[in-house]
Amino acid sequence: MEENISDNRHATAKIAHSDEASNVQHGHFKELLNKNPQDCGIPAKSFKETNLILYSGTHIKEKPYICDVCHKAFNKSRNLKSHLHIHAKDKPYTCDVCRKAFARNCDLKNHLRFHAKEKPYACNVCFKAFRMSYDLRNHLYMHTKEKPYACDVCSKAFHRSRDLKNHLYIHTNEKPHVCDVCSKAFNRRSSLKRHLFNHGNEKPYACDACYKAFHRSCDLKSHLRTHAKEKPHSCDVCSKAFAYRSHLKSHSLVHSKNKPHTCEMCSKSFTYKSNLTYHLLTHSKEKPYACEICCKTFFQKCKLMRHLRVHTMEKPYSCNVCSKAFAAGDALKYHLRSHSEEKPYNCNVCGESFALESHLKKHFLILHTKENPYTCEVCSKPFRRSVELKYHLLTHSKERPHVCEVCSKAFVRSADLKIHLYTHWKVKPHACEVCAKTFARKGDLKSHLLVHSKERPHACELCGKAFARKSYLVLHLRVHTKEKPYSCHVCSKAFSNGGNFWRHLNIHK
Repeated sequence: MEENISDNRHATAKIAHSDEASNVQHGHFKELLNKNPQDCGIPAKSFKETNLILYSGTHIKEKPYICDVCHKAFNKSRNLKSHLHIHAKDKPYTCDVCRKAFARNCDLKNHLRFHAKEKPYACNVCFKAFRMSYDLRNHLYMHTKEKPYACDVCSKAFHRSRDLKNHLYIHTNEKPHVCDVCSKAFNRRSSLKRHLFNHGNEKPYACDACYKAFHRSCDLKSHLRTHAKEKPHSCDVCSKAFAYRSHLKSHSLVHSKNKPHTCEMCSKSFTYKSNLTYHLLTHSKEKPYACEICCKTFFQKCKLMRHLRVHTMEKPYSCNVCSKAFAAGDALKYHLRSHSEEKPYNCNVCGESFALESHLKKHFLILHTKENPYTCEVCSKPFRRSVELKYHLLTHSKERPHVCEVCSKAFVRSADLKIHLYTHWKVKPHACEVCAKTFARKGDLKSHLLVHSKERPHACELCGKAFARKSYLVLHLRVHTKEKPYSCHVCSKAFSNGGNFWRHLNIHK
């Protein structure tokens, strides 16, 4: 092994000693010798001549030691020497637990800590422990808030030089790491490494609780938190805990109200870059993913996969509290707030809190905004929301794009078609324990049970009349407000509810 490494070392330890480089170094040494250490831009160091060469390398970012195998550069010869062990074919040190092999005994020792769950490096501030010293070093930046590496383009600062290096690829659009299998390019080597697992079918790391398998041990480790319900990362503002640090990072943006990602076409801003990426597809109008059953198209493949569950009736996401199942993970996430009573979105006007941001927006439009910015070009009727205008326009065009494949009945909205499809279901798995009446949907059974309980939880604040369903209360309120949102485009007659409106339209046919 030593012979193997020695050959590599002689072949790869190339030091750039051009006259220009020497002059730069010499001038920089002189400048440093005349300086007080406190004037230096990074933490104070000893300016002894023996250490000056190493220290100057950190300033001018020169990395003269280059690996001949992968071309990675280093500022110190010992770092290159340590790196060469990665390429050594001789790996005599084998782990007795998982049979993983290592070139050096010290690497095996570090690896064994993973199995022993040994974490000898502890933080003096919060006492969090780590397996490796460099993990502790990176963690300490959280307490110091020090970010000495700043981007010259956008001024964003980073804890580590390698984080800055990876960030710079965003501005250059450079993607130097290319997959040999599918030619997909990545700006970071770690991203390519993760991607390569997609081509391999091997998943050696299996969960003992649910038998789900993973490509990497770190993915299994993260997954195990879902069973242990471990949430080690807490928000400093609201104390909400998260299983993953990345989730805490995303959550913190809720408090900052910072929306750094702006669309260049319409100037709309977003909290998350992924939301901006998805939004940009609305400008292109391109929907490349089509459902083979109903031909509906989607911007993203994940949206198509979620849509397919409408046809398969698959609901893989189940609530641990009440066992209610959902087709989408987001739906389960929002549902869980009904148990936790978490309502992170607050109205700035009246202080009312909401579980979803969409509910807050709807609340603000209905109660606090008197503006109706969306106007129908046919009948000049104003609307608060664009979606309301969109559905209203269908009443003029008589267009009903959503057609039932069973009976050919057409609907204005896809949601109405979805509800209608239940009428064709012969299977009605949800039965009432009182009268044995069966229902296709659990929600319909829930509403039906109010008939037996005679519970009327939704009361009108104006006259005190109570209703079993909230939708009935909404219709009733129009008696007081005299609101008639459904208007006939033929004779201009208006109606307070949609059912009467659609029945009226048949008169003109």
